Amino acid sequence: MKTTLAPALIILLAVGGFVVLHSAYLVNETEQVVITQFGEPVGPPVREAGLHWKTPFIQQVNTLDKRILEWDGYPSEIPTKDKKFIWVDVTARWRIVDPLKFLQTMRHETNAQSRLDDILDGVTRDHITRYEAPEIVRNSNRILEVEVKEEDISAEETFEKVSVGRNTITRQILEQTRKIVADYGIELVDLRIKRLNYIESVQRRVYERMISERKRAAEKLRSEGQAIRAEIDGQKERELKRITSEAYRKAQELKGKADAEATGIYAAAYSKDPEFYRFLTTLESYREGLKGSRLLLSTESDYLTYLKSIKEKKLT
Repeated sequence: MKTTLAPALIILLAVGGFVVLHSAYLVNETEQVVITQFGEPVGPPVREAGLHWKTPFIQQVNTLDKRILEWDGYPSEIPTKDKKFIWVDVTARWRIVDPLKFLQTMRHETNAQSRLDDILDGVTRDHITRYEAPEIVRNSNRILEVEVKEEDISAEETFEKVSVGRNTITRQILEQTRKIVADYGIELVDLRIKRLNYIESVQRRVYERMISERKRAAEKLRSEGQAIRAEIDGQKERELKRITSEAYRKAQELKGKADAEATGIYAAAYSKDPEFYRFLTTLESYREGLKGSRLLLSTESDYLTYLKSIKEKKLT
């Protein structure tokens, strides 16, 4: 009797293990699960991690990622409002927030990525074509931060002023796309323009315009610098002349005072003995007059009158 029950018990345990194995499923921290029965969802989505149970064989586990997923588009050539062709490369981040709706509409992530390609490419293209190239390329008017007179700006360069900017346009694309993908149980977390570039023919014109703008700004700064330099040089010359004039005036005053003092000293000294003063001045005139010269003078010459007068005085 025991020998006949042993195989049955083994079979029963094997069937029981097989049933239990197909009744349990494990949910990771990064996953969410939708249970379907004959292709139709059964019950709410399972988002809690751990061991869960289902009806074996007739219910199926559909695992979906609940992390933020990435989407990268392909660079595409898009015309702008001002007929400039630019290359636009967009990237986005998304996640599944309604697993039931996502499973019913997309089934799996591959279909979702393909659908996002169509939606994001279409919305991006629609917004890019509404604006002129500078609005899409730049966020602000920093390139025009150096003030330039209106008459110096050509007609071709006036469109460089930005009123909307790339950040605002990107937010517009994001908001519109969020409304569309919500119908698929998807939340678009963020969207950015990863790379933006002109086509080659437009690049050359843009670079030439940028060079001309920078040259004009540089010339303006140089002219302002030259004006400041001229003003500083003028102030330096005026200050130098003022200092020189003041120094000359003080020197002349000191010289005049010194000459007056010297004259006073000489006058006081010579007034004590006028005859001696005449004698010294006569000798001085002889020394200066006869320097480097040879003269033949008779004793009756007027040039020696003073010396003869001295001799006569001594004789008397």
